Amino acid sequence: MPALREKFVAASPPRRKVLIIEDEPSIRNVLYVLLAGLGCDGDVAPDAQHALAMIRQDRFDAVLLDLRSADLGPEQMVAAITDLRPSLVGRVLVITGEVSDPRIIEVLERNAVPHVPRSRVTSDLWGRMRTLLGFARSSPDFPTR
Repeated sequence: MPALREKFVAASPPRRKVLIIEDEPSIRNVLYVLLAGLGCDGDVAPDAQHALAMIRQDRFDAVLLDLRSADLGPEQMVAAITDLRPSLVGRVLVITGEVSDPRIIEVLERNAVPHVPRSRVTSDLWGRMRTLLGFARSSPDFPTR
């Protein structure tokens, strides 16, 4: 049986690493649990400065960015992330919260930055992360619900 276990472990896809930029502990916990259910490991940064330092030092497959946690505007924050790690272009998902400023949504859409309202995170995260990480719907690398 040990040989079978080793074969299974060796055949398992690598876990994806996602940076969560979120200052609210309860939301961080929800995102962390949802990512674990997707087969991803989550690292947490409470603000933009910590996040950028982590991105400088480590590789991530995607970033979840809560706009309220960033000290910078969405355009500047996404640019800073992708300047440090060009591999993250198109792999930043912005959590918009209950944004009342339509200009923020316009900036995100103009720059093709995927976003999801905070109120829909639990229902939309699976599909959005599948797209960001390049998982096919029937891929064995992605758990189905």
